[in-house]
Amino acid sequence: MVTTYGNYVNGEWSDSKSGATFKVTNPADSNDVVARFQESTSSDAETAIQAAVTAQDEWAETPAPARGEFLKQAGQELGERKEEATETLVREEGKTRSEAAGEVQRAIDIFHYYAQKTRDLGGVVKSPSGRDKELYTKREPLGTVSIITPWNYPIAIPSWKLAPALAAGNTVVAKPASEAPNSTRIIFECLDEAGLPNGVANYVTGPGSEVGSSLTNHEDIDAVSFTGSTAVGTTVAEAASEDLKRCQCEMGGKNPTVVMPSADIEEAVEILGVGAFGTTGQSCTAASRAIVHEQVYDEFVTAMVEYAKDVEVGPGLEDPGMGPHVSESELESTLKYVNIGEEEGATLETGGTRLTDGEYTDGYYICPAVFSDVDNDMRIAQEEIFGPVLSVIKANDFEDALELANDVDYGLSASIVTQDLTEADKFIDGIEAGVAKVNEKTTGLELHVPFGGFKQSSTNTYREQGDAGLDFFTSTKTIYRNY
Repeated sequence: MVTTYGNYVNGEWSDSKSGATFKVTNPADSNDVVARFQESTSSDAETAIQAAVTAQDEWAETPAPARGEFLKQAGQELGERKEEATETLVREEGKTRSEAAGEVQRAIDIFHYYAQKTRDLGGVVKSPSGRDKELYTKREPLGTVSIITPWNYPIAIPSWKLAPALAAGNTVVAKPASEAPNSTRIIFECLDEAGLPNGVANYVTGPGSEVGSSLTNHEDIDAVSFTGSTAVGTTVAEAASEDLKRCQCEMGGKNPTVVMPSADIEEAVEILGVGAFGTTGQSCTAASRAIVHEQVYDEFVTAMVEYAKDVEVGPGLEDPGMGPHVSESELESTLKYVNIGEEEGATLETGGTRLTDGEYTDGYYICPAVFSDVDNDMRIAQEEIFGPVLSVIKANDFEDALELANDVDYGLSASIVTQDLTEADKFIDGIEAGVAKVNEKTTGLELHVPFGGFKQSSTNTYREQGDAGLDFFTSTKTIYRNY
């Protein structure tokens, strides 16, 4: 029997006023219904917002270390449920077991990290210009905030928004993506088990046109934190700006990895392979462009094709090299871009075909694709595909490679593979991206440093994670005291 889960509002699990639900299926087997969730309306969102507003003053007045204890306990609860959360994530999103386990552990670590950071939530003391005076700052919560999260990291991204928001003293209303709301549900069950006061954190599922719009437009929402596509994020930012809400949107990417002649090609291929095909390419930081120096271009393409052919594709619970796409529509989008690449004149070296036989029959599987002979002005080199498709682009020299890397509308993550320290330093200085890496894949982030993009990858307001995550969810008050 399929379980139906409710919204979490004011400390209670409840049904939507619409009476309607929607199903979430396993992308490895579309006949496997994972669970059903509430198809909420704007009225449900407003009820959750009111609960958060009502709880806000008491929560803000709770000492920050005491707030941290709730986060610590929630992290412990999630740790005890790690295996369950891992399997839940695999079944609803399609990640491999190893990828899902890593994501769940990251969520656990995030709650423990911000639990400790609550002890540092003070201000700074400055020297006043005159005698018998004090000059200092203090941090205050914004109020009630909304978080709108994507399906591709359904437990990590909600955690890195929820934890700093709650640590800072805000109350929260969260809307997960409808493709993968089950992992986020587990977070709220853990917060409930931790004894979080009623109304402090609320969870409402349903369509973005109903729930998402309310969480962006409602007059009682003081800030919006969004992660998703650039198209939707732009709409969210525009709506939030109408009444000057604080807004943070992290969006798409078209991330390059530059490979120079001094690179170890085997290492470069491993870096690109994991960065491009890990999480089925469904990551905003996934490497989708390999910009390779002409001296090693042919060698790299040959090795990269062999790597892609060796990637084992299968159901995530079996822990293969790559799982399925999250949905049929995402798979069809990737297949469309494979066709576009061929029509544009790029050479499809391997992959890019749907797998349909045997265990693949009812899933959303594709072979990882490698294109060569790609010009940087082709659509497959300019547009975010969000699938396991790697475009290999030839560069004449380092300057040409850097120019190609920057010649896109996005600027989220970028890397270079080189043994030349000068090239590495020039790349770090010259790349137009919020994350720059040397001899590492474009994916993978440390939780205690800022994360965010340039250009159309971000609203370029506030960064996420680390101290930057707390900066977004707090306002600074400056105090002048003359005694």
